[in-house]
Amino acid sequence: MSHVPSPAELDRFREVQRLAYRCAETVAAELEPGVTEREAAARMQAFFDAEGVDDCFHRPFAWFGDRTAFRGLIGVRQLGGFNPAFYPGLRRLQRGMPFILDCAPSVRGYTADIGYCGVIGENALLDRLMDDLLEYRELILAGVRARKPLAQISRDVDRLCARQGYEPRHKAYPFETLAHRVEVLEDDHKAEHLSVARFGLRNLGELIRAARNSREQGWSPIWNSGSRSEHAPTPGLWAVEPHLGFRHVGAKFEELLVVTDDDAYWLDDDVPHVRRWRQRGLWAAADTPSAIAGVAA
Repeated sequence: MSHVPSPAELDRFREVQRLAYRCAETVAAELEPGVTEREAAARMQAFFDAEGVDDCFHRPFAWFGDRTAFRGLIGVRQLGGFNPAFYPGLRRLQRGMPFILDCAPSVRGYTADIGYCGVIGENALLDRLMDDLLEYRELILAGVRARKPLAQISRDVDRLCARQGYEPRHKAYPFETLAHRVEVLEDDHKAEHLSVARFGLRNLGELIRAARNSREQGWSPIWNSGSRSEHAPTPGLWAVEPHLGFRHVGAKFEELLVVTDDDAYWLDDDVPHVRRWRQRGLWAAADTPSAIAGVAA
């Protein structure tokens, strides 16, 4: 259960992650005032259908306005977090209103899970949150490289949120998830797979099996601040999603982190939030080597 994908497998995961971001960027560029969350999510799904995506970890989500900060959304542990208010609704996008697009396509057994923030026009508060997310990306990577227990890294994220005056809104996700495992699924060559409550059955089943089997091995495929995550970083691929909230605005990134027996690196540094930090002069390439650099080394 602590399998580190091979370089060839990482290439496949990277391709799917780039496809997911391309979907989010394409749909975001075409959003207009008046579009609903459901319409935005449907546009993302239509993009994936046209690209031959055959499965998902979850079907696309879209949140607008104060819903980006998950106002009124509570992670329901007992029900696995299937809160109807969590799903795309009829909120209409307006100019200056933040939005989050979140999608998790699978292609031939390889899955990505990404989050993308944006706004039509300008929103200074969203800019601030998106700038500050850089520190969380660096904090998480440094903690994993230092072999800190995953729960401690999650609590470090909580403390950074408190110091900056933010709410850690990933705690509104099912099981207060900061990150979750992503595994290679068997390619059964089917063109379409079943989903329930917007979650793909194969990926969800794999996560449930991992949760059951990993308990005996002393680790958890769900990374949060709880006792089950009180263990050293487990080698494999993790979808990491710190989500900040301040008043009526929320912002997040989500991307894949590769954890090896003695190191860690982000799967790809050519992602929208990193490009944005570069453009704003906030990011230095030497700080966070990608999987490409890691493999080359």
